[in-house]
Amino acid sequence: MRPSGKLHLGHLFGALKNWTKLQDEYSCFYMVADWHALTTEFADTSKIQGNVREMVIDWLTAGIDPEKSVIFLQSDIVEHAELNLLLSMITPLGWLFRCPTYKEQLQEVKDKDLHNLGFLGYPVLQAADILLYKADAVPVGEDQLPHLELTREICRRFTNFYGRIFPEPQGLLTKYPRVPGIDARKMSKSYGNAITLDEDPQELKGKVMRMFTDPKKIRATDPGHPEGCVVFAFHALFNPNYTTREVECKSCGIGCVACKQQLITLMTDATAPLREKRRAFAAQKDLVPSILERGRLKAKEAAGRTMEEVRKAVLHK
Repeated sequence: MRPSGKLHLGHLFGALKNWTKLQDEYSCFYMVADWHALTTEFADTSKIQGNVREMVIDWLTAGIDPEKSVIFLQSDIVEHAELNLLLSMITPLGWLFRCPTYKEQLQEVKDKDLHNLGFLGYPVLQAADILLYKADAVPVGEDQLPHLELTREICRRFTNFYGRIFPEPQGLLTKYPRVPGIDARKMSKSYGNAITLDEDPQELKGKVMRMFTDPKKIRATDPGHPEGCVVFAFHALFNPNYTTREVECKSCGIGCVACKQQLITLMTDATAPLREKRRAFAAQKDLVPSILERGRLKAKEAAGRTMEEVRKAVLHK
């Protein structure tokens, strides 16, 4: 993940819950992608280091365990940049321009200049991040599947030129790969529609009350259409009886205000343990640097082995 500050519920349900489970099934590498952050934050890098700390604390809060997984900082492993350079030599520009996320970000993000080589080529760096550790599988949200397919295409092209070094990674989708923001778009800090893992209860209440609802349900007695309602999408995440709520909504059994009020209670109670855990981790000032240093040593060893093979195959060293 890119270190853009505190994480939100989209990260939790779309990635982190899955990451936590995978720790008991796979040898996992979880990378703080600070070089990726530069693709959009190059004009002001002053917040990146602080954001690194905030994000790692959120990982720990969600259950990522440094005793089980390798947690490391991208810029600590220069082999990422070396492999990115070599992969960029064989990646056609057309593949990058067709990437749907690239087009989406250009349309949605208006407050930053994204017309730079780093942003266009970040799927190649992402491919390097994945292939460097010979990943068999990558836990992703559905919006990242096009990037993962591009990684596989780059992998196949590399194999055609230089021989097989990398496996083709497969995607591991979570149960809830796409969590809406309060305005019905994808939840994203850059869109200003996110709910953080440690959201203050009063802020949480305000955000739920502003959530996009069914525009056709004007009165409580009007039948609802929960499939298009952000409030119902969060009931599906936090309410164990969400199927009953779906029936009530469709049969005019509840109004939108009452539905939101119940959701506020459910979400406040469910996120209370996250707020407590996060405060405890944040109080330990040396915790994140210690974790990242241990991760650096393990990641460096794995990356070094891979790049020895790559240099031999590409440059005949």
